[in-house]
Amino acid sequence: MRKEKILRIFHLILSFIILVLVLTTSIWYPADSSDSIRQFTRSFEFDYIGWELDAVWKKISLLSLGSTHHLNDFHQRKIINDYFILMNSSNKLRRRITEIYSDPQVPSPEKKALRFENELEKVTHLLDLQMHIAESVLQYQIGRTLRTLGITDIGTPFPPILFQTTKLPKQLIISPRDVIIQEKSVSLSADIAVNEIIKLENDVEENLNYSALIVPVGGVSTYPTMVINTTDLKYLIETVAHEWIHNYLFFRPLGIRYASSQELRTINETTASIAGGEISRAVIEAFYPDFIEITPIHPRNLQASFPTKKPYQLQYFNFPKEMYLTRITVDDLLAEGRIDAAEQFMESQRLYFWENGYQIRKLNQAYFAFHGAYADEPFSAAGKDPVGNDVRLFRARQTSLATFIRKISWMYSYSQLKIAARTF
Repeated sequence: MRKEKILRIFHLILSFIILVLVLTTSIWYPADSSDSIRQFTRSFEFDYIGWELDAVWKKISLLSLGSTHHLNDFHQRKIINDYFILMNSSNKLRRRITEIYSDPQVPSPEKKALRFENELEKVTHLLDLQMHIAESVLQYQIGRTLRTLGITDIGTPFPPILFQTTKLPKQLIISPRDVIIQEKSVSLSADIAVNEIIKLENDVEENLNYSALIVPVGGVSTYPTMVINTTDLKYLIETVAHEWIHNYLFFRPLGIRYASSQELRTINETTASIAGGEISRAVIEAFYPDFIEITPIHPRNLQASFPTKKPYQLQYFNFPKEMYLTRITVDDLLAEGRIDAAEQFMESQRLYFWENGYQIRKLNQAYFAFHGAYADEPFSAAGKDPVGNDVRLFRARQTSLATFIRKISWMYSYSQLKIAARTF
């Protein structure tokens, strides 16, 4: 047992040193201090070093509590259930407090909300304690699943699976107006206010003539990885697996060349999305079989995550297909040099999405530059971009997920993938 613990600590420290020295894949930041965008973003930029030091200290401290490996499936399941019960309680209390302060008919809202605020403080304390234990359980379950799937090179996942649920940084995405491509991306504070977001986007667009959009993300592949707080177990596991795949690819040509071209970024993100989904399903089948028939309700697009209409009102509206068709039209207009027409069309489509229950705050070239890289489904914001389709085709030709990941991880150009996917 002592030998196993020492080995685990060694793996953690080694992984931390390697991955933190180079911020990987899903982390974006200005290339240098002279970057013209930084005149607008400097005061809002996310402190990765501070977050990393805090997260790693917490993970190392947890080792003193002992391993969760010795817990049987029943106790592991109870830990996860208790965690989500506390999460739901916390969310309900926050909503109740907001309702009290928002209701003009409530006299002295501070007094009425006090009881709920005291209860929230207690629940938050319990949730913080339970969260770390629940993370350890999920890390173990995902690691065991990876071994079962054969996605290990040394008998255990490397780097070891480490994640922390946390408030995630926002990402400022920059795209030229005449072509859809992610030219810059900057990580911003998780607490940046909506009015600050809008002003920052406007400043970039007006002064630098770029298309700009600040987007939320579900995870960031730091080490430990950052993962969104969610009560959707399937989505949580999928996000953890997605970000771990980025960590895995970092040691191979595909991940090393993540930022070298738009095509390689799409290959990386689509590979991680495909693998994340398959790993999540395998974990659910192994540890939570009663969840199998439950359809995930968390939309893939975090900017359209709060439908304003009831499900029966949305049954004839296919959001992914409509977004796919929108991207195709925008690409055609930009190819003809009709930038203003493309931007007017995107705004009209944004209103159309809103009317059908999808609250997209802003639809522009930067929106497609970001979301278009996640092309694990036939209809997506990627439009006719063939890269995602070739990744899906290559996956379909492989006998297992492990084989797919192993082969694609050693590719260093889109031309390699294209030949491998289309040659029979």
